[in-house]
Formats: sequence, structure tokens, C-alpha cells
Amino acid sequence: MIKKAAYSLGAVATALSYQSFSTYIVFFYVDVIKLNAGPVALAMLVFGIWNAINDPIAGYVSDRTITPWGRRIPYIAAGAVPFGLVYFLLWTPPTAAGTLWLLIYFLLIICLFDLVYTVVILNWAALFPEMFPSLSERAEVNSFRQTFGMLGLILGVALPPLLYSTLGWGKMGLIFGSTITLVMLVTLLGSGEKKEFRRGRPLGIRAAIAATFTSRSFMIFVMSNLFIQYVFTIVLAVMPFYAKYVLGVGAAETSLMLLSTFLVAMIMMFMWRIPAVRYGAKNTYLAAISFLALSLLPFFFVRSYTACLIATALVGIGLAGIILISDILISDVIDEDELRSGVRREGMFFGFNAFITRFAIGMEAASLGIVFILTAYDPHILIQSATYIFGLRLLIAGLPFLALAAAFLIMIFYPLSGQRFIEMKNELKALHDRKAGGQV
Repeated sequence: MIKKAAYSLGAVATALSYQSFSTYIVFFYVDVIKLNAGPVALAMLVFGIWNAINDPIAGYVSDRTITPWGRRIPYIAAGAVPFGLVYFLLWTPPTAAGTLWLLIYFLLIICLFDLVYTVVILNWAALFPEMFPSLSERAEVNSFRQTFGMLGLILGVALPPLLYSTLGWGKMGLIFGSTITLVMLVTLLGSGEKKEFRRGRPLGIRAAIAATFTSRSFMIFVMSNLFIQYVFTIVLAVMPFYAKYVLGVGAAETSLMLLSTFLVAMIMMFMWRIPAVRYGAKNTYLAAISFLALSLLPFFFVRSYTACLIATALVGIGLAGIILISDILISDVIDEDELRSGVRREGMFFGFNAFITRFAIGMEAASLGIVFILTAYDPHILIQSATYIFGLRLLIAGLPFLALAAAFLIMIFYPLSGQRFIEMKNELKALHDRKAGGQV
């Protein structure tokens, strides 16, 4: 249990680092450092492209790595200190440099941060299917992982204002950076690799990409996941607008609404383990999608802050189920692929899953832009039109409900369940026994 918890602790570094980065980095460089918003936006566009392509590249390299210490652990061990250091450097730019050099620094440091983040966290995540092969173990460990992840997310959103307002941005970076490094080093104490999983000839780049995109199970999962990630991003993006213009409340109340969602999700993470083990990952995933879709419908109608607070808490129930099961599903996809290709390719699947779901950000931006333009949103007035209010309700409830319906319908065709899942697991065990015996 201690080793499982140590491994799972890596989720704190994952969520803490990226959530604080995505929430505050533009604010820091534009509002505090006073870089022009236009060039910063252009740099963030370049970062977005880099962010999308480096995941599958890092996954491919990791899958083909051969060392005496394994394929994944060396990257975590070597990257733990640079991870924390680069995070610290994000918040300590050379302010005495000219504007052009400061902008170049900004672009380089955010891309470098994403590189070390990807290398460390992708390899940490890739250990999960290998270390925990059974459904019960995956459900148990992922409940720990995602609970730690929720904790890291809360800290990454709520703690920075307190730290940078009292200690300064540099000391905030030092505290978080040190925490990130320490957590990833502790994670190594609970990490391990199986020698038999390194057996087999690694696929070439073309064959690896082809094998990934011809996996029916993977394509069904990742397309469903794309719609789910769209729901996550758009609901979080719209919530501040909804709180301000529909409910008439401020930032503190908005934070409490989000906090209620995450706290309920942390508790429910352990409850979803029970149906996952009893009824299977696919059926539990479909149930969680359904619950989340239904829990969003009240946002079409609620008018009071109290009612909305209850609704946001209910959202946490379905959210927990989806977060818990998604990593189990992609782990099953990786197991099935090993039977097809003969090699373990966690890196490629996690990498391309990240690459494809990045498009959810574009879908969210397009939805916001279109609705805000069509409903004549005016940021200079407090009382918006009834059309705009309806647009907000559509963005936070209507479009997410339709996206979750699409995710549900796609997942119905996911093949790894029931008897086929049992047969796949039996075949996989036989393959692993042959690998362990040096027959493959």
C-alpha cells in the first residue's frame, strides 16, 4: 500500500505544476512583467503547437529506450530536478533585459517547461498499466492517483495568490519547484518495471503510428475522450462568466463553487472503484458519463447561488467516475495492443491521446467565440442581455450535454468488455508468462 501511495503521489506534481502554469503564466508576464499581450499571445500559439507534437515524440522515444534500469524510470530520475528548476525559472525572468530578449526568454522557458513536464510525467503515467495489470489494482491505484491529482489542482489554483502576494513570484516558484522535485523523487520509491515487458523488437516510427491509429479500441476511446475533455475545458472556462452574469457573485463565490466540485470528486473517487471492479470499466464509464450529463442540466435553470453550489457539488460525482476510469480504459487498450504488436507501447498511446485531446481547447475557444459574438457580449457592462444569459446557459449545460451524449454513443462501440475482455486478459497473461520464460 505504501509503494502504491508513493507512486500515486506523482499526480500532485502533475496537477500542481501544470494547473498553476496554465492559470497564472500569462497574467504574470502580461500584467506583472508588462510584456505586450499581442506578442505573448503569439508565443502561446507557438507553445500550443509544440505542446501538441512533443507528446507522441516523447512517447515514441520512451517506448524504444533500452537501459539496465528500464524504459521509464531513468527519465523520471534524470528529469525530477530539471523539472523543478525549470518551473522555478518560469517565475524569475531576467527583467533587466530588453523587451525582445524578455519575450524570447518567455517563449523558450515555456517550451522548455513543457518538454521536461512531458518527459517526466508521460513516463510516470506510462508505468501505470505495467505496474498494475489487474482491473482491481488499477481501480485502487488510480483512485489514489486522481485524489492526489485533485489535491494538486486545488493547490495550483488556490495557493498561488496567497504566496505571490506575500512572498513574491520568485519564492512561489521556489516553493512549488522544490515541491515538484521532491514529489517526483518520492514517486521513484514506489515505481518499478518488469523486465519481460522490455522484450520484443520495437516498432519503427511509421509502423508505430500505423499500429496506434489502426487500433479500433484506441480510436473509440480517444474520440470519446476528446468530447469529454471539451466538456471539462468549456465548463471551467464559462464558470466565472456564469457566476458573474447569471448569479451575480464574485471571485470568492466562484472559487467555492469549483472547490465543492473537486472536494466531492476526491471523496467519490474511492466510491467509483466498487462498480468499476464489479461491472467493468466500460459500463462504469458509461454510467459516469450519464451522471455528469444529467448533473449539468440544472445550470439551464438555477438562479440562486445556493442552488448552483449544490449543482456544482453533484458535478463532482460524475467527474470522479470519468477521471478514475479513463486511465483504466487506455491501459486496457495498451494491453490489447501488446497482443497485436508483441511489444508494450504505453508511451505512444499516452502521447497520442494527449495530442488528440489537445483539440478540445480549440473546440472550446470556437464555442466561446461564436456564442459571445452572436449574443453581443459587452465586457464593459454588468447587466448583460437575456440573449447572452441564455448563451451562457447553453455553453455550460447545453453544449456539454450534447458532447457527453456523443461521448456516450461512441463508447457503446468500445469492444474491450464482457467475454472479449476476459479472453484478452487470459491471452495477455499467457504472453507475459512466455516472455518471463524467455520464449518470446
